[in-house]
Amino acid sequence: MNKQNQLESIHNSGKPYIIYKSRKGFDLFTNFSKKIILNNKNINSFLSRRYKSKSKNTDLFIGFFGYELLNNLINIKIPKQKNINFPKGIFYKPEKKINLSNNFKYKSQNSLKNDDFKININKDSYTKIFNKFKRKIKSGETYQIKICTKYKKKSRINALDFFCRLSKSNLAPEAFMVKDNDYSIISCSPENLITKEGSLITTKPIAGTVKKDRGMNKSKALNYFRKNIKETKEHNMIVDMERNDLSRICEVGSVKLSRTKIVEEYKDLFHYVSLIRGKLKKKIKNIDIIKAMMPGGSVIGCPKINTLKLLNKQEKENRNIYTGSFGYIKFNGNMRFNIIIRSILNFKNFSEISVASGVVVDSNAQHEFNENYIKAKALIDLFK
Repeated sequence: MNKQNQLESIHNSGKPYIIYKSRKGFDLFTNFSKKIILNNKNINSFLSRRYKSKSKNTDLFIGFFGYELLNNLINIKIPKQKNINFPKGIFYKPEKKINLSNNFKYKSQNSLKNDDFKININKDSYTKIFNKFKRKIKSGETYQIKICTKYKKKSRINALDFFCRLSKSNLAPEAFMVKDNDYSIISCSPENLITKEGSLITTKPIAGTVKKDRGMNKSKALNYFRKNIKETKEHNMIVDMERNDLSRICEVGSVKLSRTKIVEEYKDLFHYVSLIRGKLKKKIKNIDIIKAMMPGGSVIGCPKINTLKLLNKQEKENRNIYTGSFGYIKFNGNMRFNIIIRSILNFKNFSEISVASGVVVDSNAQHEFNENYIKAKALIDLFK
């Protein structure tokens, strides 16, 4: 049986599986021997335990940390919010791994796509929150803060169909999908938060977005970012914050910018990106790395802790997976995690797409509100 047929067979069997973008294509993980549903009580033991495996090919746990769980891990409490009771985090132990090419296919006519998307914060409400946070910035309580908005609709989707079309139209370096019995996640996340190999660790902050149109190419986008004071300030603040996060767990003097302010191109937009490297201190554990780096600063704001508190006090709905992290932890300690953005969570026959844009002192409410839609558009288009 070829790999395409294997994929279709696994999907049609109803077995849970995960697909994650790799350097050469995609990795498919299935035949899960363990499924660990994380909560605030067991996350420390999960991150601290050491595991043994018979197969180096599947010597890992793969899954996600939700936003609420990561806040609790660093002792930041979230007030009571509207909640769909989605798990705070889930990790799986696969016993089978299949390497797929970039051009795997699947098409289904069984997805039911009902109703139009409804946004949880309209422009007037967004502007009020925006102005409130502007005052917080001017008073020095934060320097940058991200306002989360959600697009939601009733729908039952075929996750593999959606993911194949999304990967074809908007392939992203951190794309992934999870298909389980009662939920699915489809993501074209562009942002790597942690890649750890041995004692070396990298992070790739993204801060800066411009809409792609006929008059905007990669070269012009770079020129736009360089001349745009707001975008430059936002990017510099996030880079400085993530350098600081790395410095807490890395040897003194080892944290360096290895790529500075380059442009990456996606279906509907261009992003402003940097890459930071460091060498971990001796005796640093996985839990220390997770606590230092998560939630990812580029989708929160800075300074991180105070800004998280401001956000959590303001937001009325649980973020669920949004601005959490998906990835894997290998049994040898290596890990790779993204930031969960540009994602669809389908749960209880509802789909939600969460997005956010940054507020700094030079921001404009109308521009940031519109930017949220630009970020969500590639996902919304899947429902057409």
